[in-house]
Amino acid sequence: MKQLIACLLMLCLVLPSALAAETAEPKFVKYASSKDVPDTEALRFTRNMGAGWNLGNTFDAINDNYSGSDLNLETAWGNPRTTLKMIQGLKEAGFSTLRLPVSWHNHVNDEFVINTPWLNRVQAVVDMAIGEGMYVILNTHHDVYPEYYYPSSQYAETSLRYITKIWEQVAERFKDYDHHLIFEGMNEPRLKDNASYEWYYNPQSPECKDAGECLKNLNQAFVDTVRSSGGFNTDRYLMVTPYCASPSFLDYFELPKDTVENRLIVSIHAYTPYAFALDGAGTDKFTINQTSEILMFMNNLHKRYIEKGIPVVIGEFGARNKKGNLEDRVEFTAFYVAAAAGRGIPCCWWDNGGFAGNGELFGIYYRRNNTWAFPEIRDALVNYAIK
Repeated sequence: MKQLIACLLMLCLVLPSALAAETAEPKFVKYASSKDVPDTEALRFTRNMGAGWNLGNTFDAINDNYSGSDLNLETAWGNPRTTLKMIQGLKEAGFSTLRLPVSWHNHVNDEFVINTPWLNRVQAVVDMAIGEGMYVILNTHHDVYPEYYYPSSQYAETSLRYITKIWEQVAERFKDYDHHLIFEGMNEPRLKDNASYEWYYNPQSPECKDAGECLKNLNQAFVDTVRSSGGFNTDRYLMVTPYCASPSFLDYFELPKDTVENRLIVSIHAYTPYAFALDGAGTDKFTINQTSEILMFMNNLHKRYIEKGIPVVIGEFGARNKKGNLEDRVEFTAFYVAAAAGRGIPCCWWDNGGFAGNGELFGIYYRRNNTWAFPEIRDALVNYAIK
């Protein structure tokens, strides 16, 4: 009896502290603040997108020297074949949006006609997520090549033909899908492999000015192509992308013209603060001082777009696993998502399936057995997401 009483007393001492540890709010969230968000149809739409997750390094995987079945590229970068159980695991965890990055150029002929088996397979995964009541963002991903599309007047004719041809086919295939399906014209369009300007837009540079004008034309071609395809595409929500999807270059970006009002979403990627989130040689600590970097670019997005009723989606963000810095990654995730939610912006975590080694370790979901490698990050993504 004495032993039983001792055990019960021990539980009384331990259990409250254990529960407190499990439910403790990340300490920086209280500084995330919020701003007024107009109550418009478009902003209600993006609010309903909730917590988002990227099926990265899967349908976007490429191998330009590969000669086998192009269907095998789904698993070429080390991730397993996508299953319904995998998608159901996301939905059950509280995720409402699946971003489905797709590279198309390894799956087309010389006329840019998409191989039917590949398009069928992409559709099958879209159907999995739509069937679970999720939103799906479908894009063109690693297709930035002079032979396909490249934002330079030197390759303007080929680029316009590629973007138009791909979206003609994709729009036709999915024109009967409702607005749970969102099209994103391009992923990080930029002067790929340009040592000076791939990730930097210099408004004084003739190369950058030319790239900006070409990108304007490509975004317009994307919108025009989808709108002309009929069905739900006539007013589907479309995501359009500034140079390299960066919030830093929005002064040099303008929305395409559209035939319907309030159906364009600005697509942004922001691994901010860079030293913590993306730089492998950077810090593994997330501090209160770094929160100001996040608030700075989010406040700019709010002022430039949200307060004018123009929706924004952060289609990629995340923080690399550095030396097991889980607590710092949770702090970062909770603050980032809460700050975005407070400004009317949904976020999609970039998950490339990486967990070990020295690569870009953004994986949080074990796709082979549908379990969570970092449930703490999952909870931060879901609990603080826009609602």
